Amino acid sequence: MTPTAKRRPILVPIDFSENSETALLQAAELCEALKAKLVVLHVVHDLSQAPGFYAEKVKKKQLRRMEDIAAEMLQEFMADIRKKHDKLTALQQADSLLVMGIPVTRILETAGKLNACMIVMGSQGRTGLSHILLGSKAEQVVRLAKIPVLIVKKPGKK
Repeated sequence: MTPTAKRRPILVPIDFSENSETALLQAAELCEALKAKLVVLHVVHDLSQAPGFYAEKVKKKQLRRMEDIAAEMLQEFMADIRKKHDKLTALQQADSLLVMGIPVTRILETAGKLNACMIVMGSQGRTGLSHILLGSKAEQVVRLAKIPVLIVKKPGKK
């Protein structure tokens, strides 16, 4: 890896799942080894693609913008991870971004805007009919990305 590549960030799209937490930790370790910046991205799903995704954070009869709820979830997610893994410097110094849209499109756009050297993301590891019907964001990113993509599965998954 060239010296300039070391300064380019590693982008980690997250969805607050255990799979994305595992990917984030793997990326933080890579960032420390490569002396790269860690950038954590959450894409607020387009309403037509994922209505109700953030509903669990909204109290009864309280109307809030999805972006506000997602920003709060991102802040809490990062605070919890940083507290659990306080020795990972790259994680402590990571930047967080929140964008709205269709996840695959926004992940690729953000990687381009940041001039990221790599994308690290978790995968649920769906197979068979559920994979065909639901598709895989990770697989789409792998196919469309112009930079390396590392797919991380939670330990114990097959």
